[in-house]
Amino acid sequence: MSPNRQPASRPSSRWRALRARSGSPVLAAAAIASVLALTATACGPSDDNAGSEPSASSSQNASDVTLPDNLNDKLKELGIDLDKWKNGAWNKWDKDDWLREAGDFINPIIKDLWKPDRMKEAQEPDTPVDDNDISGDQGVTDPDPQPVKAKEVASPYSTSVPEAGKVFFDSPQGSMVCSATVVQDPAHPGKSNLVWTAGHCVHAGKGGGWYKNLMFVPSYNDAGKSAAELENATKEQLAPKGVWWADWAQTSSQWIDNGAAIGGKGAPYDFAVLHVKPETAGGKSLEETVGGALPVNFNAPAMKSISEITATGYPAAPPFDGQKMNQCTDKPGRLSLDAKQPTMYRIGCTMTAGSSGGGWVATGSDGKPALVSNTSIGPSNATWLAGPHLGPEAKAVYNAVSKKFANQ
Repeated sequence: MSPNRQPASRPSSRWRALRARSGSPVLAAAAIASVLALTATACGPSDDNAGSEPSASSSQNASDVTLPDNLNDKLKELGIDLDKWKNGAWNKWDKDDWLREAGDFINPIIKDLWKPDRMKEAQEPDTPVDDNDISGDQGVTDPDPQPVKAKEVASPYSTSVPEAGKVFFDSPQGSMVCSATVVQDPAHPGKSNLVWTAGHCVHAGKGGGWYKNLMFVPSYNDAGKSAAELENATKEQLAPKGVWWADWAQTSSQWIDNGAAIGGKGAPYDFAVLHVKPETAGGKSLEETVGGALPVNFNAPAMKSISEITATGYPAAPPFDGQKMNQCTDKPGRLSLDAKQPTMYRIGCTMTAGSSGGGWVATGSDGKPALVSNTSIGPSNATWLAGPHLGPEAKAVYNAVSKKFANQ
């Protein structure tokens, strides 16, 4: 979840955050601090995003995709040789170099890097929570919701929830995963290549940089097979709708400046938008390939006015294994980590780490489903999840990515 994680090869069996005490609607900061950890065991590093002036970065390419005009120059400026990068140089995580490169999102496609075993084994170790991570009084927080047991989504996932999938990426601690959602692109109606996820799934937050080899797999394990049944799975079985590499990632400046893997820092701004393209060049957009994309509601009503929210993701910590898509549906409550920051949505849900970045969907005023949030944080006992309220900062990130690729 953060640059302080344990090696990915030795993930902890559970989130090691302590459950917060919730006697009063207004929770003390110290109490909440001991509860929160980014929900990432299949979710990538943590980061905090927000800001009316979102931060972003540059593009990627593949052997069968033409490089943007300035990418080779940008790589050279950073001392990166594209051929060496594809042959393994990307796996050098020298702190100084990583931070030097952090100003630009550099994500060249490395065809077949994400083989079936690598995708199945990607995960994120737990990070202990420090009771001193949050200080100060909290704003309005409702009592802890009752746990809602996560339910497996009916397979094939491409029919049940075609917009959902998994994000894979590499961090200094190893291969990681998150959940994500295909969203509409106002610049390309019906042909979107935009994906919504958590900020901590693309950038390490304060003191870190952009993650590498970032890609999206819609309808991962579409048939809903068990880990045992997937032992000899092919890439086509795990990724029936293809592998889509991010050629741009953008998150809030708040997450980049302040985001942290523990204690909930940056969580109210923990969102990100990716622009993706297929690993193997093709004529169809992501939206056309999966058969749909969700609109994003940046003016969602007050939490008390929403009857229910459905969160979707691929939980990976026990009792889950990260291979199957799950959902929770509950009426949202309020969670405030800092009275000066936006209040977050919170629902009862037993999904564990790995569900980070997964979309939260509610019925809009038009009677149609819309994305209103994404999974960001949760407690060690996996009884609830919290996600950011998508306001002007999130809209600025979304519009910036759409505008950047409007003429492509």
